[in-house]
Amino acid sequence: MKSFFAVIIASFLSVSQVIAADYAIDTKGAHASINFEIPHLGYSILVGRFDKFDGSFSYDAASPENASISVTIDTTSLNSNHAERDKHLKGKDFLYVTEYPEATFKSTRYTATSDTEGELAGTLTLRGVTKDIVIDVVKVGEGKDPWGGYRAGFSGSTSLKLTDFGIPTNLGPASQEVSLSLHIEGIRQ
Repeated sequence: MKSFFAVIIASFLSVSQVIAADYAIDTKGAHASINFEIPHLGYSILVGRFDKFDGSFSYDAASPENASISVTIDTTSLNSNHAERDKHLKGKDFLYVTEYPEATFKSTRYTATSDTEGELAGTLTLRGVTKDIVIDVVKVGEGKDPWGGYRAGFSGSTSLKLTDFGIPTNLGPASQEVSLSLHIEGIRQ
């Protein structure tokens, strides 16, 4: 009888370990960022970020293929550290934030390419256009934090063609794509 209970307990523990944990992206502590870079006319690199976004993800190191993430970006929070340029980027020539104040990303699949790297596929809706994209992901780490919680963090990168998302302004051949870098730290719920 004792071994029967041991088997039940062991089965329960192994099942509970494969259930993915849910994480809230730590935007309140500013431990996450969504950044962009785009060549400016082929002469320099314009760098910016979105100051406001929110989201959550589900992750289990034992079954990374079951990972998922959902993020909503407040496009009105675009910040390139220059008020006049930000006004232009938020206008009809680029993000048109009065019409499209949010962008969203929802993952559809994660494919591990190593123990710490993989490809996260999903749908991005930006400026009213929804497209499938792939984000190259690197696991930064996970573990207990000093405040009694548990955290997991990832970095990602991808490039987007401006025309794929209906952005009408052509800044020349050197500025056809914008690069995104994502740094996401989540607190287990």
